[in-house]
Amino acid sequence: MNNSVNDAGRAEIEEANSRSRISLPDGATVPRIGQGTWNIGDNASRRKEEVEALRLGIELGMTLIDTAEMYGEGRSETVVGEAVQGIRDKVFLVSKVYPHNAGLKRIAKSCEDSLKRLRTDRLDLYLLHWRGRVPLEETVEGMERLVQQGKIARWGVSNFDTDDMEELFRLARGTHCATNQILYHLGSRGIEFDLLPWQRKRQMPIMAYSPLAQAGALRKGLIQNEAVKEIAAAHGATPLQILLAWCIRAGDAIAIPKASSREHVLQNAPTCYSPVRR
Repeated sequence: MNNSVNDAGRAEIEEANSRSRISLPDGATVPRIGQGTWNIGDNASRRKEEVEALRLGIELGMTLIDTAEMYGEGRSETVVGEAVQGIRDKVFLVSKVYPHNAGLKRIAKSCEDSLKRLRTDRLDLYLLHWRGRVPLEETVEGMERLVQQGKIARWGVSNFDTDDMEELFRLARGTHCATNQILYHLGSRGIEFDLLPWQRKRQMPIMAYSPLAQAGALRKGLIQNEAVKEIAAAHGATPLQILLAWCIRAGDAIAIPKASSREHVLQNAPTCYSPVRR
């Protein structure tokens, strides 16, 4: 698929992405491919381009947008907030709290600050960005209070390993966790040994960040891999689309590739309707 698409093509991609969804433990469904926003907002001169890219992604059915208070110390959330104005109800909005803000004294304010930057009254999913010194039980209590207050619809975690997840699930309300956002791509498959089977057993999807690997030697090696290139050629796709399709192949992973430009979006969006997913 090239980097341009006509109106008919857009409609087909949007329909495919709308059909290709994953269920969270509470029954809510989200698209298998969303939009990541790491580093978005760092360059003010690119703000218009980034907003337009996010809105294009939403139009093409990638309606899950992931951000965090850490990203640019709130700048990413501000860009996302601009992008979802007028279409908030179409978007599944995810943000993350710093570990040092995840205690009962700070989590409510952190959430409120994120909501203000995002220009919305609620988050669809709020994640603990990684484990810190705050006891898990206290973070769970804070998350549950935010749910009761209507500030968030559900909560989850990020960067948890199997031991962390088992500790979380030993807590009375730890099983309310909706997902675990983790690093996962063709060149980083360690979770397949224990964490991924653990979550599958509990019907909890993963949310894969950096599904195309970080830019640099690793990604270059993956897209230049002969097997990847052969599969891409066979399906009329790009190597990056093959990597993304590989990440969501089993039907229990949500991928959130970066979406800071029109080119990114038009590479990512067609993956759900491409033959490479079968």
